[in-house]
Amino acid sequence: MRLCSIFLAASLASAVAFPASAADHRKLDAELDRLMAVGKIPGVAMAVVEDGKVAHVVAKGSRNAKGDPLTPDTIMYAASLTKTAFAYYLMMLVDEGKIALDTPIADYLPKPLPDYPQYADLAGDPRWTAITPRILMTHSAGFPNFRWLNPDEKLDIKFDPGTRYAYAGEGINLMQFVLEQGLGLKVGEDMNRRLFQPLGMTRSSMVWRDDFAGDLADGQKDDGTWEAHDDRSSVKAAGSLDTTITDMGKLAAAIASGWGLSPKARAELAKASLPITAKQQFPTFGVEDNPDNARIKLAAGIGVVTFDGPAGHALFKGGHNGITDNILVCVETGRRCVVVLSNNGLAQRIFPPLVQAALGEIGMPWAWEYSRLLPVEAP
Repeated sequence: MRLCSIFLAASLASAVAFPASAADHRKLDAELDRLMAVGKIPGVAMAVVEDGKVAHVVAKGSRNAKGDPLTPDTIMYAASLTKTAFAYYLMMLVDEGKIALDTPIADYLPKPLPDYPQYADLAGDPRWTAITPRILMTHSAGFPNFRWLNPDEKLDIKFDPGTRYAYAGEGINLMQFVLEQGLGLKVGEDMNRRLFQPLGMTRSSMVWRDDFAGDLADGQKDDGTWEAHDDRSSVKAAGSLDTTITDMGKLAAAIASGWGLSPKARAELAKASLPITAKQQFPTFGVEDNPDNARIKLAAGIGVVTFDGPAGHALFKGGHNGITDNILVCVETGRRCVVVLSNNGLAQRIFPPLVQAALGEIGMPWAWEYSRLLPVEAP
């Protein structure tokens, strides 16, 4: 097993950065084939954006246990890349003056947050009144990732809002709640109207659609068994998006080009709103800091994480669970992005060399985002 592990690490480390051209996209596809074989990843789909436009889309491997092919139009689970799609939509609302990032959410709600049954756990803690949309979208409200992770499964605030980063799907879902209760929006329908349809993301939805069933990716667990795609029946801004790599390429191109946003709003999305000091994203309340974060200016943007590397300012967002690993990375210089969707929880092992092959060396802080990087023991 030791030899297999060494081979895997050495093989992945040999990836090189390819310049952007049609011929090099073919090389990138070949590199994807190699990495999938070495990493034993069943299905991977990738989109590359150059100069703010989709330049290349490819899908490789299988979408289910039967071996049906993964295609660019296969429905895949976006996981937490949903948060970035929601953030982009939110910035559209900011642009229109419907909501302000630094206005307390209390100003938008018809009644105090703890008066709603979903948030009654916060009664007696007045710190909720300090929470703003920016605090929610930068994961700094003090919430656990999800309330059911607490021993009593109740929602609480663990530190003063706005003072530090701690990843929290609860905060993103609360932002959705504020839009729905305070502005009267139906977020899933409004995202479709404002974002998905205008971008031509016709196979993307915040809830399950029956027409997705014909070309759908299941997920493979670590032990090689397969789990059926979860048909999500309710909108969750933290992670209910079903999509395709074709559609996610369009979203990445929008992010890179600033489509649909004013320059001010687009800059706000990618701005370093809150420095991140923690050594790793998970566990969310880890106490160990990493001084190297300051060197790369690691910070929370609006629904993304930002940093400065050898290629300049960049932003990224991961999305994963036991049967999904996804990544979106954009470099501001050249308006370049790569999006990778997979149907296996171990695909993160091949992300570093794959992203480098697509974008070159950008200084991505992989160890902060992921815990299952190489080297690994072969199964």
